[in-house]
Amino acid sequence: MAKINPGEFMRQVQAEARKVVWPTRQETTTTAIFVGIMMLILALFFLSVDTVFGAIVSWLLSLA
Repeated sequence: MAKINPGEFMRQVQAEARKVVWPTRQETTTTAIFVGIMMLILALFFLSVDTVFGAIVSWLLSLA
């Protein structure tokens, strides 16, 4: 790969940065709310799975 000078590198970086499409405030808010809801749902799911497996292990150990 050919080496380029720092000036050319900065021009390429600026050209790529101009291509970035930033989300609107509404899109950011909607995404943040969605992520929060999914995090809560997954936390409750894993809590329930952990509780069930913990109860099963406790029951199995009480048999011994």
